[in-house]
Amino acid sequence: LIATVLAGAHFSAPSYAWSSARALADVFTIHNVQLLLVLYAVVLLVGVVSTLVTHARISKVIAGVTFLFIVSVVAQVLAGNSVFKSAGLEYVIFALLLGILLRLVIGVPDWLRDSLQSEFFIKTGLVLLGTSVIFGDVIKAGSLGLVQALLVVIVVWYFCFWLSRKLKIDQELAVMISSAVSICGVSAAIATCGAIQGDGKKLSYVVSLVLIIALPMMILMPLAATQLGLSPAVAGAWVGGTIDTTGAVVATGSQLGKAALDVSTIVKLSQNVLLGIAAVGISFFWMTRRDGTQQTKPNWQLIWERFPKFVFGFIIASLLFSFVITSEVVASSKDFIKALQTALFALAFVSIGLETDLSVLVKTGNGKPALVFVVAQAFNVVFTLAVAYFLFAGV
Repeated sequence: LIATVLAGAHFSAPSYAWSSARALADVFTIHNVQLLLVLYAVVLLVGVVSTLVTHARISKVIAGVTFLFIVSVVAQVLAGNSVFKSAGLEYVIFALLLGILLRLVIGVPDWLRDSLQSEFFIKTGLVLLGTSVIFGDVIKAGSLGLVQALLVVIVVWYFCFWLSRKLKIDQELAVMISSAVSICGVSAAIATCGAIQGDGKKLSYVVSLVLIIALPMMILMPLAATQLGLSPAVAGAWVGGTIDTTGAVVATGSQLGKAALDVSTIVKLSQNVLLGIAAVGISFFWMTRRDGTQQTKPNWQLIWERFPKFVFGFIIASLLFSFVITSEVVASSKDFIKALQTALFALAFVSIGLETDLSVLVKTGNGKPALVFVVAQAFNVVFTLAVAYFLFAGV
C-alpha cells in the first residue's frame, strides 16, 4: 500500500464533517462519493489479500468487507457531526457500538464471519501509522516507553493475579485476565491462552471484558488528561500504558493531538514488544504452578512465534518516511495514507463489535472476574499515571 502511494497514486481523503441536516448532503456529493469508492477499492484489496493468510472464500470476503465498509462509513459520518466532535466522540466508538448493535439485531451471518479480521485490519493500519512517526521521536520516547512498559507489566500483572486468587478465581482465568490488563489486551490474552493451553470460552470472556472496559476509558481518559493539565507526552504515555487495545490507544491518543498520539503509540508498541517474552515467562510460570519439579529452558521458537511482527513494519515505515522519502512526497501522500489508516481501524472496530458477546459477561463467575478486571484496571490507571509523569514530564 505504501509503495503504491509512493509510486504516485495520490488521492484526496473523503470528508465526513457536517453540522446540520443540510450540511450532511455535502458528505454525499458526487466528488466525495468518488473518493469513498477509491478508498473502498483499496480496502477491498486489503480484504482480498487477507484470504491468502486465512484461506477464506474470496466471494464471502468481498461481500463481508463491503458490508463492514458501509457500516464503517456510517460510523465516520456520525463522528463527523460537529456536536459529537466537540464532545470528543471518535469514529471508533461509533464503529464499536454499531458492531455490537448489529450483532444483537442480525447476529453474525456465515457470509460475514470470514471478514471479521480485526487484528489484521488494526495491524495493517498501525504499519501505515508508522509513516507519520518520525524516527527520532521513536528513539527518544521508545527507551522511556520500554522502561514504563517493564514497570507496568510486572507490577500490574502480579497485582491482578494476587487479587484474582484472593477472590478464588481459577488460575487459568486469573492468568489470562492479568496478562490482558497489564500487557496489551486482546493480543496478550490470546498469546497467554496459547502459552498455557487455556479454555477458548474463558479467552472469549476476557476479550469481551477488554473491549467493553476500553470503551468508557476512550471517552474518560482524554477528559481526565485535560482536567489534570497533563503535557502531551505524559498524557500519551498514560494512555498508551493503560488502555489495553492497540486500536483504542490510537483513537484515544488522537483526541489529545498528534504529539500525544505519537507517544501513546510508541509506549503501546513498547508493551507489544514485551509480549513474546511475557508469553514464554507465563508458560514457565504456568508449568511451575502445575508441577514445581519440572525443569524448563528458554524456547526461542516460541518467543519468535509470540512476537508481534507488525512492529517491524511500523519501524520500517517510520525509517522510510524519516530518512528516505523526500519531504514533498511525504506531504503529498500523508492525507490519503491517514484516510486509509482510519478506514482500516473503523473496519476493525466494527468487526470487534460484531465479535463481542455481551451475554458471556453475565454468565461467568458471578461477576467476580469482571470485578477483578475493573479493580486491576483502576490500579493500572493510577500506577501508570505516576510512572508516566515521572518518566515523561520533561519530554
